[in-house]
Amino acid sequence: MVRVLLNEETLDASYLPARLVHREKELELVYRRFRESFSKGLPNHLLLTGGVGSGKTALARRLGADLERGGRLAGLPVRTAYINCWRRASDRTVMLDLLRSVHVSLPDRGYSLSEMLDVFEQGLRKSPEHLLVLLDEASSLVRQGTKLVYLLSRSHEVELGSISLVLIAVEDLFPLLDPASRSSFGVTRRLSLAPYDRAALVDILASRAELALRAGSYERDVLDQIARIASPNGDARFALEILAGAAHAADDEGADAISSEHVRRAKGSILPTVTEGQLEALSTHELGILLSLSRLLKGRGSSAASQKLRANHAALLEELHAPPMSRTTFWRTLKELERDGLVTLETGGSGESSQVAMDELPASYLATLLEERLGRGRTGKG
Repeated sequence: MVRVLLNEETLDASYLPARLVHREKELELVYRRFRESFSKGLPNHLLLTGGVGSGKTALARRLGADLERGGRLAGLPVRTAYINCWRRASDRTVMLDLLRSVHVSLPDRGYSLSEMLDVFEQGLRKSPEHLLVLLDEASSLVRQGTKLVYLLSRSHEVELGSISLVLIAVEDLFPLLDPASRSSFGVTRRLSLAPYDRAALVDILASRAELALRAGSYERDVLDQIARIASPNGDARFALEILAGAAHAADDEGADAISSEHVRRAKGSILPTVTEGQLEALSTHELGILLSLSRLLKGRGSSAASQKLRANHAALLEELHAPPMSRTTFWRTLKELERDGLVTLETGGSGESSQVAMDELPASYLATLLEERLGRGRTGKG
């Protein structure tokens, strides 16, 4: 069987691509700042913030890899130590990882922080390098009143060694730092990443799809559908997770390519938003419009023209021997479904040219559920 998903690891959050799509400018900026400092024999520090899936970790790790290849400080080669503080939420546990980065191993217990720092300094002296320390998810560490941020950012003053520090967090850590640590992160040593917009997410997905998927197994429209789902939060990580899930769904089905139905199936399994309880709460008008949309979308793309949806809904009402619905009621009901997060409206030049999308569940599955409910003659709330 010909598979769609060939290199799943390239869709994983931990994968570091050679090119950071839509983060090239930010990478160039911070790389230049670090190189300028290193050329003067000085360490540099950075506070890097941004929302979930905004590319913070990838940017920091790419910076480290690029500096390792091309950066030296006062003749010292650069080496990166990456530590996720979510799992290492105390100074002692972070220090254990830092010790391993300089090839020193200590037991988890039995040493004070000051003793560990002495051993760490000795390890740096034995193998002289400039250490670039990347502390990811640093909020958990900073909120515990860490001493390490001060010690690592003032490493020359406290005679700890040659160290640069990057703090990576969702929130702005600057107000949470003690005054002495705060002085190490001036205006030029802070960078906040804006969320990706929909177009940027499409480009990121296209770049990763080229690495992960068989050529010809996906269309740009599918990538745009995933980007639309992830764009409210600008979360590239979530978008890549949906793409991987959709590729798995296509392979499980033996399909030659990823369809909009596979995307809906992946979205529903990762972050389900349509529940039986929600369907119970919908009016007959809302159920009817959702059923018409589901029938339109089965295997036919990620959205439908609102004018076509209204015509199909009118045909459904005739099928159910129900009275016709006015244009005003149709649009009011559609807006209610949008408010509840069940559909997405993308307005064109006029209301009739809008596109109506539904990304929450496979249309075939949702159509079956709705047909069952409407078939039972349930009247709902209206």
